[in-house]
Amino acid sequence: LHSAVTRIQVQRPGFNYTFAHICILNNDKTCIVDDIVHVLEELKAARSSNRTNFAITYPITHLKDGREVYNGHQLGGVTVHSKDRVKSAEAIQLTYYLQAINSLNDMVAEKWESIFCDTVELFQKSNRKVKMYPFTSSSLKEDFQKTSRVSERYLITSLALVVTLAILCCSMQDCVRSKPWLGLLGLLTVTLATLTAAGIINLTGGKYNSTFLGIPFVMLGHGLYGTFEMLSSWRKTREDQHVKERTAAVFADSMLSFSLTTAMYLVTFGIGASPFTNIEAARIFCCNSCIAIFFNYLYVLSFYGSSLVFTGYIENNYQHSIFCRKVPKPEVLQEKPAWYRFLLTARFSEDTAESEETNTYESHLLVWFLKRYYCDWITNTYVKPFVVLFYLVYISFALMGYLQVSEGSDLSNIVATATRTIEYTTAQQKYFSNYSPVIGFYIYESIEYWNTSVQEDVLEYTKGFVRISWFESYLNYLRKLNISTGLPKKNFTDMLRNSFLKAPQFAHFSEDIIFSKKYNNEVDVVASRMFLVAKTMETKREELYDLLETLRKLSLTSKVKFIVFNPSFVYMDRYASSVGAPLQNSCISALFLLFFSAFLVADSLINVWLTLTVASVEFGVIGFMTLWKVELDCISVLCLIYGINYTIDNCAPLLSTFVLGKEFTRTKWVKNALEVHGVAILQSYLCYIVGLIPLAAVPSNLTRTLFRCLFLIALVTFFHCFAILPVILTFLPPSKKKRKDKKNPENREEIECVEMVDMDSTRVVDQITTV
Repeated sequence: LHSAVTRIQVQRPGFNYTFAHICILNNDKTCIVDDIVHVLEELKAARSSNRTNFAITYPITHLKDGREVYNGHQLGGVTVHSKDRVKSAEAIQLTYYLQAINSLNDMVAEKWESIFCDTVELFQKSNRKVKMYPFTSSSLKEDFQKTSRVSERYLITSLALVVTLAILCCSMQDCVRSKPWLGLLGLLTVTLATLTAAGIINLTGGKYNSTFLGIPFVMLGHGLYGTFEMLSSWRKTREDQHVKERTAAVFADSMLSFSLTTAMYLVTFGIGASPFTNIEAARIFCCNSCIAIFFNYLYVLSFYGSSLVFTGYIENNYQHSIFCRKVPKPEVLQEKPAWYRFLLTARFSEDTAESEETNTYESHLLVWFLKRYYCDWITNTYVKPFVVLFYLVYISFALMGYLQVSEGSDLSNIVATATRTIEYTTAQQKYFSNYSPVIGFYIYESIEYWNTSVQEDVLEYTKGFVRISWFESYLNYLRKLNISTGLPKKNFTDMLRNSFLKAPQFAHFSEDIIFSKKYNNEVDVVASRMFLVAKTMETKREELYDLLETLRKLSLTSKVKFIVFNPSFVYMDRYASSVGAPLQNSCISALFLLFFSAFLVADSLINVWLTLTVASVEFGVIGFMTLWKVELDCISVLCLIYGINYTIDNCAPLLSTFVLGKEFTRTKWVKNALEVHGVAILQSYLCYIVGLIPLAAVPSNLTRTLFRCLFLIALVTFFHCFAILPVILTFLPPSKKKRKDKKNPENREEIECVEMVDMDSTRVVDQITTV
């Protein structure tokens, strides 16, 4: 396999590049390859010469040139005899290092990596007994973006389902008062806002990433609820009013709460899009969400508002809600076929008794269900204890999950399934987790290496690690020669330089030390590096993260200036900040909004109830997502932040209607709040869940996390809106005391002026009646 890889050729005009042309070179101008390759070559040579005394030790072995090499990250699944001698190994890891010194070299290296993967897969077909998992520097990026490609047909299915259900949710048997076009136009409003945001991001040079898949669902939850709430407000207006008056009533009733929730979204995602967020993917996601939500608000005010006016005129003119054709009177319809009468069923105002006028829209299935059945059932005295018991069970399971929350740092959580990244990381964790990754220990200042106290400091800092360093090897080399390590500076550096140039055991460390000549030909060590390996399980992310934090703190307080680095630390930092930074931003935005809304809401009790509801929902979502095997990573934290907004979107209108209600009992106002806002919540919830379902089938861990988090947010919020709040509000503050009217002359209520006109004359009699 190694031979096949080194023979790979990248064809360019006039020249074919091989591994030898683009590899990183030693001082002797040969390619740097893994030490395990040299071990295998020596093992092969020993077998060909019938030598049986060649042994490999683990995790450090010795080559015939006297070098000590670390093979802990190159041999996996190792079984050892006594004295760390290797009996067998289940896996071998080979790493090839390429240069990227200019654009041409970078292009050739990228092409080489692509051919490398094809070569390994071809080699796998002819050697089926051995499993091979190629992985390159671009594999993670390709597999991360692959989520978008594998999601396309599922998103189209999701869109088709949402369109169908949005139309059905706005339809009713009455062909005049049915509003199927508004369901479609509401979804179109959300789509236009999302596309506008995507266009602006592209035009301004923004970078696309797979986390953008969550933006349509953010918009779906917020935008559709706003349009359904406007349609619900339309149903409450009087049909004998002019369209302008009905539209004004709709905007007065629904746009205040929609404006406040939109402002909350903008603040929350605005802070996420600010420099406070140090994760580029999260920052771009929040920026895109901000733009989409802003334009959605403008489009709802303009485009959807105009559509509502247009359908209002159609309704007032008794035209068919779909075909816009004038609906004939009932006596004309009697002469038509049954199918024709069914399509043009409508209720005319002159055929409606005055007492029934307010029930014109009750033929809508959801309105009828909530008003006739659900409101009475959920506030029933015998149902309440079961709801409270169910809530206690909910809290118990949420607490059980909350106590098991873990931070995610597995690369496989952000890529599509059945990819090279998944296969490689699975094998990596299975076979190569006995030791931590190799950690680079870089000393970036000129220190007194010849001073014994400095030597002790350096060795103390690296105590407890397996050291693969020129420093320790050189000190041992001096001791073997019976030379004190505390030499004068000139003697120490001269011997060091000569050793690196001549002694074969130091050839491997030729890139690990930088010499500098001064004006008097005195040699100085400008910088150096060594490699450390900790005896820790790589699968235990907490241990690895603790190791990173320990070394980082040590680098800030030590006498010797050094830095530590390993590529896996990038992901450890990423996930540490992906949890901390978004949570910090959400707390800032929550405090700001609580302060801001305190001056806008009519009653501070609304804020109290809203805060408790959001806390209950978030607590439940975190607990249940942990039980559902979802870790706390960048995607899940962004979903939790969205969950705060989603909960306020749905619960705020219910709570404000209940809290601000006067004169009637709690139960009466709970029923009233559900009748007024429940239909819009139920419609948006059904569309949202139907849109999420296809996402569960996408073969990607990123979309799996997205689906599970968003599904739990929607389900738990729905549970609070339709079960927990309606029950708890019936026996907890605020109280609703009926005001008794005092029957005395001081309390008189004036009724409006009644004009009576004598039909035989033009005389007008004004009467004012007092009670």
